[in-house]
Amino acid sequence: MISDFASGAVAGLAVAMPIGAVGTYLIGLAARERTVTAAAAALGIASVDGAYAIVAALGGAGLQAVVRDVTGWLVWLAAIALVIVAARTLRMAVTRYRGQIGTYAEPRKLTPARAYANLFALTAINPATVVTFAAVVVGRSVSAGSASWVAVALFALGAFLASAIWQLLLAGSGNLLGRLLHGRRGQLGIAVCSAVIMLSLAVGVLLS
Repeated sequence: MISDFASGAVAGLAVAMPIGAVGTYLIGLAARERTVTAAAAALGIASVDGAYAIVAALGGAGLQAVVRDVTGWLVWLAAIALVIVAARTLRMAVTRYRGQIGTYAEPRKLTPARAYANLFALTAINPATVVTFAAVVVGRSVSAGSASWVAVALFALGAFLASAIWQLLLAGSGNLLGRLLHGRRGQLGIAVCSAVIMLSLAVGVLLS
């Protein structure tokens, strides 16, 4: 059973550590929002990783065929989502910037619940997450002959905790960046860079 938890933790880190569209968005969000909001967003990502780990542990190698079937439309869905998120990030950043210099009222802050839901949804449709789980998690799965619910739960718990720790570290680094660039121009610059990176990743997703 310890091996199931360890396998889940290793798989969770393998999925979480490459910084792509979701990680970029999390860092940018953490630089602009409150610490509790960034932490909720990080847990939203980890929750998807834990859920995918459960599916992978139960489905085994048969998931590879399913992943091949859904990857095509997930690519388009993820690219559209990234463009929408990038546009919304820019719009909110510009509105907030103008609000701080007296042109408009500052928009409502993102709530932790909404941040959790947004990152959960974005991670769930991210092709990189799905494909990586197919390649890494399905290959590891739960230990041979250990298909009990306890083994599956330990595997998923390991993946969730490992991902959560990493995502919280990313959120912490984003929060530190926000503190260093706390002025309105610094915050606008962070948002613009984050949006540009997400747009670039959307193009990369379509071309990959």
